[in-house]
Amino acid sequence: MDALAGLLEGPRARGAFMIRAAFDPPWSVRVEDRAPLTVVLVVRGRAWITPDEGERLLLRAGDLAVACGPDPYTCADDPGTAPQAVILPGGECVHPDGHPLRGRWDLGVRSWGDRPDGSTVLLIGTYMMRGEISGRLLDALPPLLSLTQDLWDCPLTPILAAEMGRDEPGQEVVLDRLLDLLTISALRAWFSRPQAAAPAWYRALADPIVGRALRLLQDDPAHPWTVAALAARAGVSRAALARRFAGLVGEPPMTYLTGWRLALAADRLRETDDTLESIARRVGYGSAFALSSAFKRVYGISPREHRGRAA
Repeated sequence: MDALAGLLEGPRARGAFMIRAAFDPPWSVRVEDRAPLTVVLVVRGRAWITPDEGERLLLRAGDLAVACGPDPYTCADDPGTAPQAVILPGGECVHPDGHPLRGRWDLGVRSWGDRPDGSTVLLIGTYMMRGEISGRLLDALPPLLSLTQDLWDCPLTPILAAEMGRDEPGQEVVLDRLLDLLTISALRAWFSRPQAAAPAWYRALADPIVGRALRLLQDDPAHPWTVAALAARAGVSRAALARRFAGLVGEPPMTYLTGWRLALAADRLRETDDTLESIARRVGYGSAFALSSAFKRVYGISPREHRGRAA
């Protein structure tokens, strides 16, 4: 598995919140939904995204932004426009004073705003649960990032726009997969930029020694790895590998391996009905008990609780 594939295999939308928003100035929406990740694609017009902390972004037609929760932000025609609506967890929409809007801006199937052909049109896709996005990916991203049209050319935009307005059998699944594809396409372009702030382990893959050790761990996490075994395969001493790995990745090899194994286990718990014993063997733990103990120590909940929340 190459590093980028390993990082981007996480998006798995399930009943994502998808909407086409169309506005005429002045407009402003405050987002407090605590969603782990939201993608905003500008089809027409322009929009400002202003986080409570950090720099604001100006998006023009063709530009895309990815907001990583749970911190709130405001999307508006101008940073000075006061919010007219607040989006809460679960997609609930209320007035800034707290009273429900009760369909005030509904424009039909997955369409919302002032009028269908508003001067600004946004396509918005929100992953509702953190389990739908791998923790490794969320940890690798800044709170707010953007891609301008000159940096990427996504053929999914017209397809997504057309599918959002349909209400046919299986439509939710179609939109979930389109959102996954849009997210992966955008993040692949973002990580490919020369100035991309990729995670330390991702940058370390370019190192001839640490990169080889990382690939060994990623490709075969169930192997009973030791630092000595990794060092032998990388062609250096144990001490040299440990020092170089920690310096480039930011943690020791075995700590990284534990995190990788548990991330894989978390994904399989969410996506399959495999037994805990089977998952333990697959990711390198000798028993379900050993996996459960490590999982609870790192994630704070048991594998059973994690699976239940995902369901």
